[in-house]
Amino acid sequence: MQPPLLNISNLTATYMEDGQHLVALENVNLQVQPGEFVCLIGPSGSGKSTLLDIVSGLFAEVEGTVEINGRALASAQRPGSTSYMRQRDLLMPWRTALENAALALEVHGHPRKESQRLAAARFAEFGLAGFEGKYPAQLSGGMRQRVAFLRTVLAERELLLLDEPFGALDALNRSNLQQWLVKLWEREQQGVVMVTHDVDEAVFLADRVIVLSARPGTVIHEERISLPRPRTRAMLTSDAFLAHRAVLLDALGLLEGDVA
Repeated sequence: MQPPLLNISNLTATYMEDGQHLVALENVNLQVQPGEFVCLIGPSGSGKSTLLDIVSGLFAEVEGTVEINGRALASAQRPGSTSYMRQRDLLMPWRTALENAALALEVHGHPRKESQRLAAARFAEFGLAGFEGKYPAQLSGGMRQRVAFLRTVLAERELLLLDEPFGALDALNRSNLQQWLVKLWEREQQGVVMVTHDVDEAVFLADRVIVLSARPGTVIHEERISLPRPRTRAMLTSDAFLAHRAVLLDALGLLEGDVA
């Protein structure tokens, strides 16, 4: 039997803030299967981003284990084993869109010209054709996110970690990029763990939605999404979508209309 792509067992993480020892995550258990799209939601400060930092190797857990493809890896071994996209696009302002996207290949040892050739071959697929020579300051927020996402995908890791990739965008750009992402993922079929504060976004994108409690964050609910694929915007008003949404809002302890 194929092992989970990601297996987190009995994970606890702490940090120091203003001289105080705080528990960010406590006894977190979570699995992600190959090709599965999982969203994490929870109150602000529940440790969602910290969890991604731990999986990527940027933050060390205190207790528990993290296994990627069946291998238990210490935090120092995990950098480079996943692709990680933060909320900010983090594009380098002195590099063109093409050069920024190709950076993922360069840091993994590909020659610069080959990296740019491979990146350029996917610009049209990401809606970026014609923007190869533009600098970040010349791109809209949505276009910058597409470049950042292409850079993430070009790293060719089986597990993508996405930390609110559309959180800084306006509603229209966010909706358009949600549709674009779900179509891209349905074609690529990589494993994804995505943090979001938007319950509707989580239901629309995910196979499963994991709800974390207030700090210290722990898993309090798991919702398996029954919507068929391919996903369409028409599903946002379906009975199944609204039922999943209601369950998740209830798990978060929110009244209708509140923001997760």
